[in-house]
This record gives sequence, C-alpha cells and structure tokens, in this order.
Amino acid sequence: MRRGKRAMDIALALGLVLLLWPLGLVLAVMIKLADGGDIFYVAERMRAVDQPFLLWKFRTMRAVPVDAGVSGGDKAARVTALGRFLRRSRLDELPQLFNILRGDMSFVGPRPPLRRYVEMHPALYGEVLKSRPGVTGLATLAFHRREETLLAGCGTAEETEAVYVRRCVPVKARLDLIYAREQGLCYDVQLMLATVVRRVPLRGRRGRF
Repeated sequence: MRRGKRAMDIALALGLVLLLWPLGLVLAVMIKLADGGDIFYVAERMRAVDQPFLLWKFRTMRAVPVDAGVSGGDKAARVTALGRFLRRSRLDELPQLFNILRGDMSFVGPRPPLRRYVEMHPALYGEVLKSRPGVTGLATLAFHRREETLLAGCGTAEETEAVYVRRCVPVKARLDLIYAREQGLCYDVQLMLATVVRRVPLRGRRGRF
C-alpha cells in the first residue's frame, strides 16, 4: 500500500472515530434493545490469499447456530427492521473504522472475500487482493445493487451460492482489477465521495466506466 494512501486512511479513520463515536454508541444500544442479541457481527475475511482477518460490523440479522456464505433471499427473513436501515445507510459498517486503523482494510479497495471463494479462485483473488480490501470501491459502487437484485431472488443457500459464484464473483473481480489499474489518492477520494453522495461520475484516468 502506498504511504500516502495509508496515511490518509489513518487520519480519516481517527477523525471519524472521534466524530462518530456518539452515533456508534446509540446504534449499539438500539441493537441491544431490539432483540437482546450480540451488538457486533464478527466474521473471517481475507486480506490476501493466505492472510485472514476478523471483520467487524454492527449486527443486522438474527443469529442462527450455523451461518455460511453470502446473504441472499434465503436469509432475508433474518434481517431485522433496524438492520434494514443500517444496511441501506451503510452504518452497519461503522465498526470497520477499527479494521482500517489495524491495517486490515483501507477505505477504498475490493470488498474482502470469504475464505471459501478465495480457495475456489486462488489465482483470481491473488490478483484482486494485491490491493488492500476496502469499505467501498469501484465494484461496490458499480455492482452492489445488481448483486442484491440477483441474490434477492434466491430461495435457498445452494441457489445463492451458485448465483454468487457464477454471476457475481467474475464481474466484481473484473471491476476490482480496473480499480487496481486506476488507483491513486485522487481516484480514492472520488470513490469515497461517490459512496456518500451517489452522484459523482465514476471516471478513471482512462475515461468513464
């Protein structure tokens, strides 16, 4: 990771922690009061083909004894009312500021994959994860809604897995590799602004995507 990018990550993450900790505390209390379960969802993700880490989010679903794979229509009934709001606003990802400070993630980069998908496609993710995983990124902005639509129609975990592997992984990886080619501090700032206001054109140095 370039030193300038890492310095920006640390400075911005520290600033947001200081600014948003009261909001984080309120959300934690609301989650606890809603159903008495755990406040955080903690799951293994990969920052490189052979480097796992624990990713933190505010919990948005009711817990079950066994949970695996990405979220699709088969898990929709488990999403709480508060969880739907947190997902729409992306406030569920607020705890990832600590992942950024630890160096597990950056603000901008490919979304960190589950180990199972890395093991399915080690060569592909070996290229994708040359960029440090991010909270947001080109693939998140350009494909997230389409991914949600594709997975929402899946009624079983097996169908969700098949659709994700066949129709989501290749597209997201292609976009992540475009980001790797285009990345720079100015482009990262552009993508962060696009995440917040959803109106910034997604242009790279080589033109519009």
